[in-house]
Amino acid sequence: MNTPEIPSFQLSNGNSIPGIGLGTWLAPPGEVGEAVVAALKEGYRHIDCALIYKNEAEVGQGIKRSGVPREEIFITSKLWNTFHPNAAESLRRSLEDLGTDYLDLYNGSNELLPVNPDGSRSVDRGWDMSKTWAQMEEILASGKVKAIGVCNWSVPYLEELKKTWRVKPVVNQVELHPSLPQHELVQWCKKEGILVEAYSPLGGSGAPIASDSEIVRIAKKHDVAPANILISFHVNQGVVPLVKSTSPSRLKSNFQIVNLDDEDLKTLNEFSKQPGKAKRYNTPLWGWDLGFSDWYERS
Repeated sequence: MNTPEIPSFQLSNGNSIPGIGLGTWLAPPGEVGEAVVAALKEGYRHIDCALIYKNEAEVGQGIKRSGVPREEIFITSKLWNTFHPNAAESLRRSLEDLGTDYLDLYNGSNELLPVNPDGSRSVDRGWDMSKTWAQMEEILASGKVKAIGVCNWSVPYLEELKKTWRVKPVVNQVELHPSLPQHELVQWCKKEGILVEAYSPLGGSGAPIASDSEIVRIAKKHDVAPANILISFHVNQGVVPLVKSTSPSRLKSNFQIVNLDDEDLKTLNEFSKQPGKAKRYNTPLWGWDLGFSDWYERS
């Protein structure tokens, strides 16, 4: 098995980002802090968070308990949908919860989702996303974040944002895996110098793609677990996967990558063309497709 060191990738602003990140979405309270400690001890140096995950305080405690100096850790958080009119307040809360005075990356999620009087949420279709991005640019200028990016932005939305941005996003974080390779979006981002980050790199809850016979075959070829193949698929192509686990042993295993050959990459990149293999696993019921043609709930 060939297990090279995890690379770092250069962002368009000249900063570097570790090639694998620890995702904290849906990490259970009481476990996420331990996962952060374990991950940092295993060599992870990239933690992906969000205010909406409601666990940033525990993540921050885990970072502190790990003993790894803050300056060695790349921390990402996100402006969440309900804070588009007041991005600075969302950032303030994240910084306070995480126990840090700056972020390495702050990502803006797509679409404004105000909370209705009954507690539900609906999309404000009249909100101008360029107003949100202007706030993100102001936050960058304040020095409280080192870089700004986006989450769940499709090509049509990025094309529209491009008309007004003064600072382009350094990353676009989207669902990405062999069942949803999003080749057009990835190529557009690469052309613009925007690094792509992959959430749900194993497909979703329960890692459904990892049990597919094609993935298992490639894993046996390299004498690794199927999850390592799916993680390596991204790293080999300059995409940053955000892996998730609260198990120390799984965290250690996920940190191993292999050099995939051209045949492996061809199989993985064409995986979704097979009947029944194409699937998007994360499509919240927002009543809005965010510009993605395969979003199962269309506007």
